[in-house]
Amino acid sequence: MTPPFPTARKGAATGSLIGLALGDALGFPTEFHDVPSILATCGPWREMTLPRPAIVSDDTQMTLALGRGLRTAMDRGVLAPKRMERPVREEFVDWHLSPENNRAPGRTCMVACNLLKDENRPWQQASQTGSKGCGANMRVAPVGLVPGLSDEQRAGAAQLQAALTHGHPTALAASDLTARAIRLLAQGTEPARLVDILQAYAHDNRSRYHERWLGDLWAHAQDPTPEHFIARGWDECLAVLERLRTALRTASPESDPCLATGEGWIAEEALATGLLCFLLFPDEPLTALRRAACTSGDSDSIACLTGAFAGAHLGAQAWPRQWADRIEYGSELQAFGALWDA
Repeated sequence: MTPPFPTARKGAATGSLIGLALGDALGFPTEFHDVPSILATCGPWREMTLPRPAIVSDDTQMTLALGRGLRTAMDRGVLAPKRMERPVREEFVDWHLSPENNRAPGRTCMVACNLLKDENRPWQQASQTGSKGCGANMRVAPVGLVPGLSDEQRAGAAQLQAALTHGHPTALAASDLTARAIRLLAQGTEPARLVDILQAYAHDNRSRYHERWLGDLWAHAQDPTPEHFIARGWDECLAVLERLRTALRTASPESDPCLATGEGWIAEEALATGLLCFLLFPDEPLTALRRAACTSGDSDSIACLTGAFAGAHLGAQAWPRQWADRIEYGSELQAFGALWDA
């Protein structure tokens, strides 16, 4: 039986957010490099050290933007689509216009946020329905960590925050699964059971379109029905989860994880490869982060997700103080963690 307040007791929110940022900072310098180049620069991957200064990418910046938007929405009452959409949209636009938005942000986020500046434009018209980039789910951790949400609220919020920029159904499904995985780990689910639970969740939700949260988004993608639209996303996620299951049986920890589950540029592969790195080393969080950062794909986003999973599982004590104290935006990350762990 799950203890009544496991998230607060182990500091799962704090651990997840700090882990996310640490993975981001560790993987930011290695993104766009192949593994031999990373090893030549950094030495053995198991000995990688946190850069000085520990600068993060747009992954952490947008995670904080989402966290601010959710906090504002929930301060105003029960989390609901319209109550969430406005403050999160405003935070995404503020991030887009910020001079600190200079960390190689994704094209989809930039295009969509530029369109979201028009307050009279329905957000569905700004959403990039052809894009399933990992920008949809590298920032979703706050949805998995805020307390007090129903399953419907958590799934709807995860999909809505993704759809504000990335409207492809796979981006929505992968974001939902990412938030679900973080929540399960924060609540004490054993890592060995995680893939089974996520596969069952994907099957159960395969034809469920959250119209209350997504409105007519499906119609902008030219699908014949909302059920057809969302099933496309769940089917791609189910396929990558099966690849993940195979990789956990066969992959060597010394091999590039991207060879097994994908390079992470797209949402479902970022989820699977981030999970693979975590599940290879569920009780060795720094080793998991280092493995994720030493990859041939989208290293910062993969390591960002790996850190979010590891921190949700192990809590705030997962990360050595000499690392956690140096991370950029550390004070704000700690403040959100304390709020959601309270």
